[in-house]
Formats: sequence, C-alpha cells, structure tokens
Amino acid sequence: MKKIFLPIIALVSILIFSGCMADEGGENTSVAVFYYTYSDPYISTVRASLDRELEALGVEYQDYDSNSSQTTQSEQVQTAITKGATMLVVNIVETGSDDAAQGIVEQARSAGIPLVFFNREVSDNVIASYEKCAFVGTDAAEAGHMQGELIADYILKNYDATDLNGDGKISYVLFKGQDGNAEAEFRTQYAVEDANKLLREAGKPELSFYNPNNRDKYLVDKNGTWSASAANEYMTTILTEYTESGKNMVEAIICNNDGMAEGAITALNTAGYNNGSGKTIPVFGVDATEAAVALIRAGKMTGTIKQDAEGMAKAIAHLTDNVKSVRDLMDGTQDMHVDTNVSKIRIPYGIYTGE
Repeated sequence: MKKIFLPIIALVSILIFSGCMADEGGENTSVAVFYYTYSDPYISTVRASLDRELEALGVEYQDYDSNSSQTTQSEQVQTAITKGATMLVVNIVETGSDDAAQGIVEQARSAGIPLVFFNREVSDNVIASYEKCAFVGTDAAEAGHMQGELIADYILKNYDATDLNGDGKISYVLFKGQDGNAEAEFRTQYAVEDANKLLREAGKPELSFYNPNNRDKYLVDKNGTWSASAANEYMTTILTEYTESGKNMVEAIICNNDGMAEGAITALNTAGYNNGSGKTIPVFGVDATEAAVALIRAGKMTGTIKQDAEGMAKAIAHLTDNVKSVRDLMDGTQDMHVDTNVSKIRIPYGIYTGE
C-alpha cells in the first residue's frame, strides 16, 4: 500500500500546486504600459481607452510617461521589470533605428515576459526576434493615402473658393511631426503625392508649396513631439509674410496629426480665418481626436483621418487577456488584420469630415 499511496499523494500535490500556480499567474498579471509622451492628444485618447480595457480585465497595470526621452523609457522598463511586471506594453520613443526597441526586447526576453509594442511602429526584425513579442498599430502608409484622397476631393469640389489669389493653383504648407518616424514619413509623402495625382487626373495643377526656397516641402516639429505649439509658431510667422493682400496667401494646410492642425487653426483664428464664418483655409489632420471632431463640426477644420484609439486599445487588451489566461500571445487574432509573416496587428484608418 505504501508503494502505491505515496506516488498518489505526490501526484495529487503536483496537480494542486500546478492549478494554484496557473490561477496565481492569471490573478497576478501586472502590466506596465509605457507612453512616449502623455502630451500627445492621440496618445492621451489611447491611454484613456486602454486604462478602461485593462480595468475591465481585472489586471494590475501602471502607466509610465517617457516624456519623449528614450533614455527615460528604457530606464522605466528596467524599473518595471524589477518591480515584478509580467507584461510590457510599449509606445516606443525612438523610431529612427532598431536599437532602442531591440534593447527593450532583450530586457523582456531576459525576464521571460511578453512584450507588445504599439502605435509607433518597430521593424519586422525586432518583432520576429522574440517569440513573445507583437505589435499593434496601423498601416502607416494608409493614412497618407487617405489624406491625399481627402485633400484632393475637397479642393476639386471647392477649387475657386480655395484659390484665394486666383492664380489657378493651390498653395499649401505641410507640418511634419517627426523626421524618421514611419507614420510621419508616409503621411508627408503620400498626402501630397496622392493629392497631386488626383488633381492631375482632373486637369488641375499640382499643389504648390508656399515657399519655393524650401526644398523639403514641409516644416518639421524640431522637438519631434507633433505639437500644436510648433504648428502655431510656424503658422503665426507665415501669416505675417504670406497674406491675401500680398497675393501669396497659403491656401491649404496639411498636418501629420490633429494636434498640429489645432495649432495652425489657432493662428488662423487670430488672423481672422476659420472662425466658423467668413473665409476658411482648409486644414487637414490625422487622428480624429475629440478636439478635432469638435473643430470640424464647428466649421473650423476641414477633415481628418480617423486613427481608431479604441480599436487599438481593444486589440492590446485582447493580447493582455491571452497573457492573463496563459494562452499564446497571438491566440484568437485570426479575425483581426494581421500581417502574413510577422505578429503585427493592423487597426484600419477611416476618413472623417463630419458628414
């Protein structure tokens, strides 16, 4: 009896212990979420949505503001791991190279915990380098293509009203959020490129950058924060030199995000434009933040490309639930838009004009 009884006791003990550990792993899921900066309007929307989703899941979580410093973010990641985080969710600061993202992957791998990058895209190589790593974001080029369509559609329907100096072409300024950022690069390229293609097809001249001496054909936020203040400062300066009376007024404003659009609109309001009545210079953004939607409804902004903050938060929450439930990170994502050869989930964009 002893030879049979002892192994049974041992087996039962193992099963009970394993069950307790599985329950403990789920109940004690601790998620550390790192935002490149709290000050970004779109990121603030994602944060609010993700906080709600994580609370509904019943997991512990802590948000970190990296304040646009990669050094700060990398240190925060190490601190979170030391404090016992069991999952990392990272809105990477530095997107110009793989170094920072790969460093965070190595930190996660050493701790043996899952890692999800979101919004600011990292390369396929980074994601593929760790089996417990994924990305949730958008198809960066899609926003640029949609914005180009939005711009051309508006201009072709309102050509004479947009052409303030009557010279037969549309003068524009473009505010770029950050050099080297995939979203900024594609939006900057395709917004103008696609708009020009559609204008040519309609027999109209291409858009003309307001300052012929600027070879870049954009003005970049030098701090890389896609800020309203950067666009406001640029636009305020522009409006002192480029005016209707001078026959060289900027006739369209293209912005990489809604925050920069807000800044440009504030400058226009001060100069007597885009106040809901009277003359309006078309302003185009990306994100469909609550502030931008309100500006569009008030007739102060023309349109934006919706980046679905709630959809992004829900996708991240789905992956978090997989971790909590001790499933594979990408389990149950077959109905989402997932890249073929790498664990990247794409959240679709959409055009928003308030109509």
